[in-house]
Order: sequence, then structure tokens, then C-alpha cells
Amino acid sequence: MAEMGSKGVTAGKIASNVQKKLTRAQEKVLQKLGKADETKDEQFEQCVQNFNKQLTEGTRLQKDLRTYLASVKAMHEASKKLNECLQEVYEPDWPGRDEANKIAENNDLLWMDYHQKLVDQALLTMDTYLGQFPDIKSRIAKRGRKLVDYDSARHHYESLQTAKKKDEAKIAKAEEELIKAQKVFEEMNVDLQEELPSLWNSRVGFYVNTFQSIAGLEENFHKEMSKLNQNLNDVLVSLEKQHGSNTFTVKAQPRKKTKLFSRLRRKKNSDSPPAKGNKSPSPPPDGSPAATPEIRVNHEPEPASAATPGAALPKSPSQSSLPAVVVETFSATVNGTVEGGSGAGRLDLPPGFMFKVQAQHDYTATDTDELQLKAGDVVLVIPFQNPEEQDEGWLMGVKESDWNQHKELEKCRGVFPENFTERVQ
Repeated sequence: MAEMGSKGVTAGKIASNVQKKLTRAQEKVLQKLGKADETKDEQFEQCVQNFNKQLTEGTRLQKDLRTYLASVKAMHEASKKLNECLQEVYEPDWPGRDEANKIAENNDLLWMDYHQKLVDQALLTMDTYLGQFPDIKSRIAKRGRKLVDYDSARHHYESLQTAKKKDEAKIAKAEEELIKAQKVFEEMNVDLQEELPSLWNSRVGFYVNTFQSIAGLEENFHKEMSKLNQNLNDVLVSLEKQHGSNTFTVKAQPRKKTKLFSRLRRKKNSDSPPAKGNKSPSPPPDGSPAATPEIRVNHEPEPASAATPGAALPKSPSQSSLPAVVVETFSATVNGTVEGGSGAGRLDLPPGFMFKVQAQHDYTATDTDELQLKAGDVVLVIPFQNPEEQDEGWLMGVKESDWNQHKELEKCRGVFPENFTERVQ
């Protein structure tokens, strides 16, 4: 009997819940159709909007913080592998072996400490902060349902009062249900009206504390890591001094394509008939007038009578048989700029200027189209007139000192190995 009674209570509760859902659904339909008024609270709705915004921001911050922690862990693993590699290649008779091993151990401990403190002081605080949102979100939804119940009870009571044939018993019962629904709704409403603004205002202090913790931890981590790196550098300097004769020289990446300016000279020489008795003339020396193709433009063709018998009229650059790079260079010179370059139209920078680099090592030019560099030289990088001329690992540019002095791109430009330089602007 007790079991049946228990089942009966459960069945009755289920039926009651189903009836509530049906009543709420009907009430919402009537409100949407405009056949029943809806209780509005604009101030509360603004609080709900703020709550949803705060939840979205907090969820994103938690996600990004976890990504940051995963990156820290990945960097820790990579740093550990790198130090293990150093320990393996560091031979027993080299000076500073013990110091290098100790630095590697401290490096590992520093990464572990940094990661753990980020978890304790940022991630756990973040989890606690977000832990309060699900309960409040659930209560906001429940308040919404109770508001519909209140509106439904109010409309039912009003309809009984305005009916032509009044039933006092039903009116009394409806009034009792209305008072009960109103009380439940108002209790929930008052609590949320106090909590939501307070939660919204707490975000400022939370963000400040979270990012202050992260910034402080990262600052201390990099300070300690900088000391370890300096110690490791000192150890390696000591090793270098003992084995000073075994230095490593930075080399440029080999150039596979034909040298740019050399090709231009060969092209010009091939266009001219060889001198008598000399079928294979050697290329003219660097710096001679014939070393660089000369381009002339005749705006008005000379009369046929003035032309030398048998000589053809000069061709325009677009019609000549010169390589495309020369024609493009001519266009850039005439127009005073190179299209697409970020330095176009600027008098203080070469046409087509893209960015600056600074030489980190000396570089000795091995061909006439290459720049001679000293460590510290600043080079203004410009695009190749013909992208097909560019070798992998090489850039085109003009030394800033040469450009400031001459302002003549054709005399100063040249190619140089990118790995000898570092971008500075």
C-alpha cells in the first residue's frame, strides 16, 4: 500500500508538471499573439543581458587561459629537449660541463614552477569565478517560468471576475493561486535583482586580479630565465675561448640563378655584332660605360633623311629586345616609383621600399651585383623588378648610407643574403 501510495504521489506530481507546461505554453502563445499582456521589467532584462555578456567573456577567457597554459607546457617540453640535446653533445673534457647541466636542471624547474603558479593563481581562480554562473543561469530561467505562471494566474483570475456569470468559489480559488504565484515569483525576482548587478560589478576586480597575476608571474619567470640564459652564454663563451681556432662561419645560401647584372651585360653584348677578327669578345670590365645597358628615348623620330643609311630607328623600351627587368627599371625611372611598393612617392626612400634590415655579420660580395656589407649596415629592401630573378634566401636592396648620399638606385642597388641580416623596420 505504501508503495502504491508512493507511486500515486509520483504520478500526480508528473501530471501536475505536465499541466504547468501546457498552461505556460498556452500563455506564451497568447502573449505572442497579443491576446494577453506580459509583465515586463526592463531593468531586469538589462541585468540578464549583462549576465550573458559576462558569461561569454569569462568562458572565452577561461578557454584562452587554458590554451596559454598548454603553450607554456609545450614550450617547457621543447626547452627540456633542447637542453637534453646540449647535454648530450657537450663532451666531458669541455669546460663548463657541470655548469651547463646545472643550468639545464634549473631551467626545467623554472618552467615547472611557472606552469604550476599559473594554474594556482589564474586558472583555479578562473574556474571558481565561472562556477557561480550555472546556478544563477538556472535561477534566471526558473524566474522566467514563474513569471509566466504569475501572468497566467493573473489572467485567469481577471477572466473569472469579468465573466457574466460569476462563480465565487472559482474566483476565490483563482485569487489564492494568483497570490501564491506572485509570492514565488517576487521572492526569486528580488534575490536576482540584488545578485546580478553585484556579479556584473565584480568583473572589474576579477579581470584586474587575473591579469595582474599572469603579468607578475610572467615577468618574474622571464627575469629568472634571463639569468639562466646569461649563465649559459658565459659557459659557451668560455668554451669558445678554449677552442677559438674552431670557429663557425655564417655562410650565404648559394645562388642558383644567373647573376642579374651579369646577364644584362651578356644580353647587351650579344645584341652587338662582334668586332672584326674577334669572334668572342670578352665582357667589358666593371664600371666601364658598356657594363650597364644604356636606354634612350626618342620622343620624336628623326626624319628618314637624317638617319644613317641602313640604320634602324631606335626602339622604345617596350619594343626593344632588352630583358623585361631593364624595361621595368626604365618604367620605374620615368615614373619615379615602383607600383606596389610601400615607399612609392616618398622622396626620402628608394622607389618600392618595403622594409629595413641591419647586417648582423660582415659579408664579402662575390659578384658585381651583390652588396658588400659590414655588421651594422642598414639596408633598404626593395622588390626585384622581375620576381623570377630572385634566388631563395636573397633580397634586393640599397645600403641606407649610399642612398642618402647618392639617391641613385641604379648605382647603389644590389642583392645580399637574407640570413646575414635582421629586420629592424
